[in-house]
Amino acid sequence: MLNKVMLIGNLGADPETRFTQDGTCVSNIRVATTERFRNRDGSLQEHTEWHRVTLWGRLGEIARDYLRKGSRVYIEGQIRTNKWQDRDGHDRYTTEIRARDLKMLSGRNEAPGHQPTRQGGYAPQPATPPQPAAAPDPFADEGGFAEIPPGDDVPF
Repeated sequence: MLNKVMLIGNLGADPETRFTQDGTCVSNIRVATTERFRNRDGSLQEHTEWHRVTLWGRLGEIARDYLRKGSRVYIEGQIRTNKWQDRDGHDRYTTEIRARDLKMLSGRNEAPGHQPTRQGGYAPQPATPPQPAAAPDPFADEGGFAEIPPGDDVPF
């Protein structure tokens, strides 16, 4: 038997985090995956699917500390369907992805403008100072070879 899911998508909201009675971190995220295709008449169509993802333990802590709305992630896990009863006593079902692996695909500069602080919150990311222009390579010309001045000894 195999129950494996792999998703690459973007978070639709900041992670929602709680802790179990024994102190285990549980974070829930919503991940959007979008499929683009052309229909029979050739017009471009787009379909977005939303996935509920639950991250337990250390993965939940990482999601809480580093992910924000818009973050691009790779999630690997399995499908779980949970049965519960609503206020009227009717059976309800919720399908989710229980994550086993998480990879953050957004770079720090691509994240939605935040950096983690020591207190566990987020502070605005400072602007990156401009980088000086690289000095031209004195040994390269347009042909890709360095010109050797006359009279210099060549060691080969």
